[in-house]
Amino acid sequence: MTRVIAVLAGKGGTGKTTSAIALGSALSYFGKDVILVDTNLTTPNVGIHLGVPVVPINLHHVLQGKNKIKEAVYVHPQGLKIVPASIALADLIATNPNSLPKVINQLKKLNSDFILLDGAAGLGREALRAIEAADELLIVTNPEMPAITDALKTVALADSYNKEVLGVILTKTESFNYDMSISNVEAMLEKPVISVIPNDKSVRESLIMKDSVVFTHPNSRPAIAYKKLAASLIGHPYLEDIEEGKTGLLSRLIKKLGF
Repeated sequence: MTRVIAVLAGKGGTGKTTSAIALGSALSYFGKDVILVDTNLTTPNVGIHLGVPVVPINLHHVLQGKNKIKEAVYVHPQGLKIVPASIALADLIATNPNSLPKVINQLKKLNSDFILLDGAAGLGREALRAIEAADELLIVTNPEMPAITDALKTVALADSYNKEVLGVILTKTESFNYDMSISNVEAMLEKPVISVIPNDKSVRESLIMKDSVVFTHPNSRPAIAYKKLAASLIGHPYLEDIEEGKTGLLSRLIKKLGF
């Protein structure tokens, strides 16, 4: 059965699209068939992040009734399937997002393991349609008060639609003491923090390379965090030393000796 998970954020700039791409890539890493749909119709970024800003058929065309959803599915070289949206203003003006849930339901017929929806930030029509189309939700936020406050609104909206919030992805975290603690974030949002993504230059470098950090920097802290998240979603035990081709205790000892 296909699981449809919307990746949402209360505000822009939290790393939502980066997280959606990385999670999709991590699920693919574990052999799952994943389709990532860019449902941010106003400011789509999935295609831009992956080096395909313009494609012959996109989600806007499908929502306009010009094409079938299966015609808008493209396969990234790493195996992740994507449905990009149009960056053209004309397509935005001509597109009504209300049929998104119906289109996603049609996409289920491809029998993928996961359909991930990269939702629009905020509480607008596009975000609402993504919530309606999804079975489960993930909330992306930064450990700072403005982002948490906006995330709280998204959580409340999800609850009003009776959608299950799987948890919170806490991105761009630092070791500095001005970050909100995980316990405080969980207390405010009343949802568990299920993944903590360190602020790391590997994420920025992966964007420049037009690929997911899971594949460009597989041993980086963010990549490992996303793989752990993916593993938890599919019930796959993630043993870092095994997954990364290391040798357990020996590898840690070598590191401590400085070699």
